[in-house]
Amino acid sequence: MNEGQQPVEIDSVPLQQVAEALHQTLPFAETPFEQLHSVEQVERVTAPAGSVLVMPADDLSYWLVLEGETRADRSEADGTWTTVGSAKAGEGFGETPLLMGRSQSGFKISAVVDSRLLRFSEESFWSMMACCPAVRKVALANMAQRIQAYQAEAIHREKLVSLGTLAAGLMHELNNPGAAAKRAASQLRENLKRLQELSLRSAGKPKTQPQLDCMHMLLEQAMHSCRLPALSSIEQSDAEESMATWLESAGVENAFSLAPALVEVGFTQQQLDCAREAFENGNFSDALNWLGALVSSVSLVCSIEEAISRVSDLVMAVKKFAYDDKSAPREVNVHDSLQSTLTLLGHKLRIKQVSVEKRFEASPATIFTRGSALSQVWTNLIDNAIDASPPNSQIEVSTWTEAPGAESNHGAGSIAVSIADHGAGIPPEVRPHIFEAFFTTKPQGHGTGLGLEIVHRIVTQKFGGIIDVESKSGDTRFIVRLPMSTPPANAAADDGK
Repeated sequence: MNEGQQPVEIDSVPLQQVAEALHQTLPFAETPFEQLHSVEQVERVTAPAGSVLVMPADDLSYWLVLEGETRADRSEADGTWTTVGSAKAGEGFGETPLLMGRSQSGFKISAVVDSRLLRFSEESFWSMMACCPAVRKVALANMAQRIQAYQAEAIHREKLVSLGTLAAGLMHELNNPGAAAKRAASQLRENLKRLQELSLRSAGKPKTQPQLDCMHMLLEQAMHSCRLPALSSIEQSDAEESMATWLESAGVENAFSLAPALVEVGFTQQQLDCAREAFENGNFSDALNWLGALVSSVSLVCSIEEAISRVSDLVMAVKKFAYDDKSAPREVNVHDSLQSTLTLLGHKLRIKQVSVEKRFEASPATIFTRGSALSQVWTNLIDNAIDASPPNSQIEVSTWTEAPGAESNHGAGSIAVSIADHGAGIPPEVRPHIFEAFFTTKPQGHGTGLGLEIVHRIVTQKFGGIIDVESKSGDTRFIVRLPMSTPPANAAADDGK
């Protein structure tokens, strides 16, 4: 026992001496004292408020609170403690780790207020479980209640972890287009100022018809320059150098800073010849710099449009992922659901430099469902695949349809989805346990052991599907088979509400 900073008084007394207090507790209220013949001695503990009764690594015992209240805390990975339960006067604790076959408590137990308790040794606990039906009934009921509460809390924590992962990914994804749009808008302000200066400089100079015709032609091309084919690095470098040399020989101001902007939108020297022929040297330089500022502005507007489109795509992906569970059943495209999940996990793929090969061959690729359960399946499986993948490797996401009577065993056939990684694989001794609740091979604080259990439950219970795993070193595949089905009879009516 770790007694903390407060003194804890412990004395061993005959069980007969505390019989009256014992019968005031829930486990022993209906237990005749003669049934406790196998237990002769018990430890009576007086614990001031704040004193520590049990530490996570201490040996196991069974406790009864006679007066006061105790609190159980769990150690977290960051060194903090989280309260997970309490026991008040008349209640017992400590039976759960004993009944689950553990060797240590796993929790810190401390007195909330001044308390008096009885502590039974592990041997005494098992004697009471064997001879006292009432004690056995209460102990088993307490264990079931505490395990259920712990499972509910762990599932909630798993959802929060998933939400945190997706939120972090969304922030990464939104930051990139947001920063790009901000930079483009700042540069666009400078370009507009430059355009104003050049326009004022040439406003007092009358324009000939050939000059107007040439600038109109160049303006038309500049305004439709967002989606030109990309050049290779060598091709672009050669084109910019050639354009800069040509502009400099024609006496154009800022030739080497102007050339990249003109090349980027596809202008060639031949297309600019009309301006060289129509304008005198000084005016030609002003005309080309005006065109360059305009071209740069159009390019920046294209960048802003692309950034905003990216933000819209991300918002749509989140909406598809987090669709309200209370919505009416609807048709869901499995490929869209997979792509939305890949979009939200894109930052994690980039950080680890893991690429994705998609083979979407299922046709049709739709099922009827409600809510975000399907996306939760893909998130857990793809996130695990990324974690298992070595840097600079690849994961594979494949779909296909299986006819009735195939492995799916579904009368209408199935949509099969395979998510594969090329990591170390799952050891044979671990494979039978991967879908068990709270089973995890990750370090403490890095996994709840519920991800695959939730996946298995959603696939088998919510969709009536099947999930299999095939694993060897360098190739692990989770294969989900979802039955194709017709929409529920009341789906149309529900959708019309």
